[in-house]
Amino acid sequence: MARMSQPSGPSQPSGSSSASGPSQPSGPSPASGSSSASGSSQPSELLIRPAVLDDETALAELDRRTWSPLHSVQPEPQPPYDPFFTQRNRVEHILVAELAGRPVGFIRLVPPTPLVCNAHVRQIQGLAVDEHARGKGVARALLGAACQEARRQGATRLTLRVLGHNTPARRLYASEGFTVEGVLPGEFLLEGKYVDDVLMGRALDH
Repeated sequence: MARMSQPSGPSQPSGSSSASGPSQPSGPSPASGSSSASGSSQPSELLIRPAVLDDETALAELDRRTWSPLHSVQPEPQPPYDPFFTQRNRVEHILVAELAGRPVGFIRLVPPTPLVCNAHVRQIQGLAVDEHARGKGVARALLGAACQEARRQGATRLTLRVLGHNTPARRLYASEGFTVEGVLPGEFLLEGKYVDDVLMGRALDH
């Protein structure tokens, strides 16, 4: 499964703590044996865990490797590279997928706004899976972990944005219960073509 969206940017297309900031994610847990979008089983050694500061180099490199105009509205990263963890892209916002002790994917889960009246919502603002780990259920496991973490934080809704031409991502999200809740037609001009910005969301059962 290709990377879905960039972890930074204008609430980028690809989702309980108070609105002032999320609490620390729960500890690592083995991913369940559900199937991936392609029907492959998740490998038994797949682990989803909270990010730590020592993941900086691995996640920064993974982020650059998986860049594509299919999912990103930002220019392709060029040196000198910005750090992965920043004041906005905080370590506690990231869940990491690990295979054989190596990070192979991540998902970024944040409050979409600092408003108290919006504190029941979490938003996915980045999902990446390394090329060699695609088709193994990693993206689906990250989505499931994000839903679980959002529930733990007290959220009742989970949203995301995805580029209209990113068909694989939209299929995966739809299979995980996300529905299209709005479309901004031609919102981005990417490689000479206008691309829709699609808002998707789902309720979180408790």
